[in-house]
Amino acid sequence: MDAPPTPLQPPLPPEAAVAAPVAAEAPPLQRIIKVRRDYNSWVASETMEDYALRFTPQRFRKWSEWRVANTAFGAASFLILEAVGATLLVKYGFTNAFWAIVATGLIIFLAGLPISIYAARYGVDMDLLTRGAGFGYIGSTLTSLIYASFTFIFFALEAAVMAYALDLALGIPPSWGYLVCALVVIPLVTHGVSVISRLQVWTQPLWLVMLVVPFVFVLLRDPGAFSGVLHYGGEKGVGGEFDLHLFGAALTVGIALITQMGEQADYLRFMPVQTPARRWRWWGGVLAGGPGWVFLGVVKMLGGAFLAYLAISNMVPLDRAVDPNQMYLAAYEYVFPHYGMAVAATALFVVVSQLKINVTNAYAGSLAWSNFFSRITHSHPGRVVWVVFNTLIAFMLMEMNVFQALGDVLGLYSNIAIAWVMAVVADLVINKPLGLSPPGIEFKRAHLYDINPVGVGAMALASALSITAHLGLYGEMAQAFSAVIAMGTAFVTAPLIAWATKGRYYIARGPAVAAGEGAYKPYALQQCVICERAYEGPDMAHCPAYQGPICSLCCTLDARCGDLCKPHASLSAQWSGALRWLLPRRAWPYLDTGLGHFLLLMLIIVPLLASVFGLLYHQEISALSDFTPSEPALKSGFLKAYMALLVIAGLVAWWLVLAHKSRQVAQEESNRQTHLLMREIESHRQTDEALQQAKRVAEEARHHADQANQAKSRYISAISHELRTPLNSILGYAQLMGEDSAIPPHRKQAVSVIKRGGEHLLSLIEGTLDIARIEAGKLTLNVKPMHFADCVHEMAGMFELQAAAKGLAFHFEASGNLPELVRADEKRVRQILINLLGNAIKFTVQGQVTFRLRHAREMAYIDIEDTGPGMREAELARIFEPFARGAAAGQSAEGTPGAGLGLTIAKMLTDLMGGEMTVVSTPGQGSIFRIRLFLPEVHLPAGAAKEAAVVPARRRPRGYEGPRRKLLVVDNEEPDRELLVQLLQPMGFELRTAASGHDCLDLLAAGYQPDVIFMDLAMPGIDGWETLRRVRGSGHGDIHLAIVSANAFDKGMENDAGILPEDFILKPVRHTELIAWLERRLSLTWRYDEPAEEASPAAVPPRRVLPDASQLAALQEVVSLGFYRGIMNMLAEIERQQPDTAAFVEDMRVLARQFQFEAMGRQLANQEASHEQRA
Repeated sequence: MDAPPTPLQPPLPPEAAVAAPVAAEAPPLQRIIKVRRDYNSWVASETMEDYALRFTPQRFRKWSEWRVANTAFGAASFLILEAVGATLLVKYGFTNAFWAIVATGLIIFLAGLPISIYAARYGVDMDLLTRGAGFGYIGSTLTSLIYASFTFIFFALEAAVMAYALDLALGIPPSWGYLVCALVVIPLVTHGVSVISRLQVWTQPLWLVMLVVPFVFVLLRDPGAFSGVLHYGGEKGVGGEFDLHLFGAALTVGIALITQMGEQADYLRFMPVQTPARRWRWWGGVLAGGPGWVFLGVVKMLGGAFLAYLAISNMVPLDRAVDPNQMYLAAYEYVFPHYGMAVAATALFVVVSQLKINVTNAYAGSLAWSNFFSRITHSHPGRVVWVVFNTLIAFMLMEMNVFQALGDVLGLYSNIAIAWVMAVVADLVINKPLGLSPPGIEFKRAHLYDINPVGVGAMALASALSITAHLGLYGEMAQAFSAVIAMGTAFVTAPLIAWATKGRYYIARGPAVAAGEGAYKPYALQQCVICERAYEGPDMAHCPAYQGPICSLCCTLDARCGDLCKPHASLSAQWSGALRWLLPRRAWPYLDTGLGHFLLLMLIIVPLLASVFGLLYHQEISALSDFTPSEPALKSGFLKAYMALLVIAGLVAWWLVLAHKSRQVAQEESNRQTHLLMREIESHRQTDEALQQAKRVAEEARHHADQANQAKSRYISAISHELRTPLNSILGYAQLMGEDSAIPPHRKQAVSVIKRGGEHLLSLIEGTLDIARIEAGKLTLNVKPMHFADCVHEMAGMFELQAAAKGLAFHFEASGNLPELVRADEKRVRQILINLLGNAIKFTVQGQVTFRLRHAREMAYIDIEDTGPGMREAELARIFEPFARGAAAGQSAEGTPGAGLGLTIAKMLTDLMGGEMTVVSTPGQGSIFRIRLFLPEVHLPAGAAKEAAVVPARRRPRGYEGPRRKLLVVDNEEPDRELLVQLLQPMGFELRTAASGHDCLDLLAAGYQPDVIFMDLAMPGIDGWETLRRVRGSGHGDIHLAIVSANAFDKGMENDAGILPEDFILKPVRHTELIAWLERRLSLTWRYDEPAEEASPAAVPPRRVLPDASQLAALQEVVSLGFYRGIMNMLAEIERQQPDTAAFVEDMRVLARQFQFEAMGRQLANQEASHEQRA
């Protein structure tokens, strides 16, 4: 039959215009430039490409069923079949070889049948079939590599056989013969299946005749030539009887031929569409061109076994008897009496046979490499390039004499090959009929997940099990049946994974069909928006990046779209999702880093290189088995070469990672620029109108912003008022309760917490109000006497603890005597110090913070110096501006740089108080903030001052009675360990710490016997629960155990460590709770410091003028209620009515501001008594 017309794509016919999808209204996100269009159009030319990377359209499938079947069946000519049969005979004996060959044929036929049917029905090659049969778009990349390796391995084996024939007939050295046998195939493959089909038609009769003739002549001239083969036991004589172990080993070698079904599928995709009239012809062609080659293959393998026995009988050495040249030479000597004619016939037969198969190997390899590299690089230089590439790899293997290691190569390779093929078969014959896999074969990038765990997972699991079995990890029997393990595992796990995932990883998205239009009818012609060629519907998808139909090839080659059509189905998204499912949350930030990508790449490179070097080493050791002294040197040489290559591979891996990152950044920038360009083009249409609209919107937005700002100020002021009213009572009664001696000592801490909480809430309200006042310019000060010395010492103590918790040194240096009272706004002074000291500690990573203070001539001089990162001149110029933050703000250890108002408020407050704030900073050395404030000293009456100093005494344990107790703190966080040490060690406890469960167990094993163990739960290695179980199980039942952890959900849960809910102390630790637990568990009797005697308030010195008795009684009433506002209003009324009582009123105000209501009550009682005495 004549070859079909040239397969160049025709232009889009007018009648096909209705099939084009309706253009979307949204503009495309990518532009199509002419260079890109020309390149894709050139690549799409099918004259040389033979529809690589795409399905075969119906209009190209013009050959007859017989023509396609004959082309595919011609691949059965390869003489490795005879070599495999001979190898099995020599190694395992005839009985085991026979059954292994029969089993191999049966398995390949059953597995090849569904593959052949789907390839012929949907017009897809083996790679496209794998994509839609459970592996996904990128998942089939790995199988393309496996398939490509099959083609060049068998190309090398077949070409080596042909090279030996040239050496036998013409005396050409094998090295040159390898090159000739490799290069002669290239021109026969460049024009694809059209030339290959002609070659198979022309050579098929000659090959069949030359295959059958020698067997006929041997049987005619020497009927008993093969009589002894049935009892042949192999080279070691152990295979005379059926042996399950030898049978399994032979099956593992033979089953590697299952990958030949991929080459059959590559031809069957050209099978014409099945029609009712040609149904039986179609099925016959599929069976003959698909699994039908197995029948001849089984006969040829058995024939190889017979011919090998014939050669051995004619005194041919065993290592040469497995060479097809020697086999057929021994047979052709029965045909031709002259040795030279027998050699010539043998050489002719071998050359014809190997050319027929190697054109197939080269053709299939070019398809496999095209699919592999196009997905990896988004580039396709053309199928012919990969023909040459595949041939060169095969030539290198031939030079490495791979034919001598045929059994080892096929035995190892079969484990991976059968895992892949059986995963595909399981999807076709189980998943699709059961509905676990969608019907048909979807192969387009736009519609597939990059990774489908069904096929990839099944193949990976089956390969791992079978390879480890092949290496002998599970015993000799499992080693022999490693291929069966691979086959069974893949066949069973693929449906299980599909069922577990509910088949959701097959299709990422469906076709985008325009409403009311048959846009994507199965075989309607459509024009690709990029290459502008016409393709059938199954080859097209809608692309949101270009807003139009795109062919599968252009979709494959596009590297700019970023999988816009299926962002959830990309490899990076799937990989990140899988790692986030497997790894803890704290590891997530490292997943998408260069280091993470490098480690992932090295996880692939290291075992791959190890496998290659291991295979080469094993081959060399086998070749040098007679020279055992050279084994150590050879091993050392291979190891050095491996390590050197590993270093180079690491450098290359880093280069690839960095190049990928650079390309990714460049691509993102290109996308951004493209988007900006498209938006600019769109916006130029109505520039003037858009500008006017923008002005109107901006003016309206400014007006709304002003209104919102005013509303915000009103809201903050109102809510501040509403919150201050109840907060005043809270703070007042908290102070009263703190001074009340009737309150138990262990409750005073709670009262103090309430007070501090109220004060903190008050500071939050004030801070919020300050922001509103700053924006409105209405910030005022509330100046009154403040305890200056106490205040600064309190601030120093508070920040000293913060600095210590961060590992910083804190120095407080006060020069001279500090005044007890000064006149100032205490809240604002505290606010200034808190902001500056807090910033100094926050931005200082190591070193110290120094707080210097001097008071002289009514002026306070404050220096706050740190050893932080410092600031540059540009930052100093704007450091006091609102919302301005230095470069160090984003680098603070706390990770909370703040809103940028702290220094602004501090500077404004300093200015309002008549002071001055300056800053000196050196980058890399630190900063010094200097403040000068006018704080005049205040001299209050002695009694009032004493009353103001009255504070309730607190009793805290300073030790305990009895022997010294030992405590062990187990926590992986050092600050948490140190906190408990600093709390409990001053009370007399002996403390030791451990950073992990292992350290704790090591201490106990070394003989350390604590009374109490405080155990954290979340620790690396073994967690707290497991550590407690081991402590209990190691005979330390007398140790009291407690959990100190932030895992609140674990409290109260059942456990086998004997931990009760009362033994579970939550973080943050309440000191009183911890001390109470120790007292209860250890039966401690605490020792306390002697309580400070409460200073008795002195009577108010006689005043020149006192209020009337009625006013004193009214004042006494509001004081007894603790009503702060009522007290201040009453004092103001007294001062208004009796101005000469100003001194008395001022003393009372001082006490009221300090919430010393009890002291006020005693003084008022004394005043009323004085009135009564005078009366």
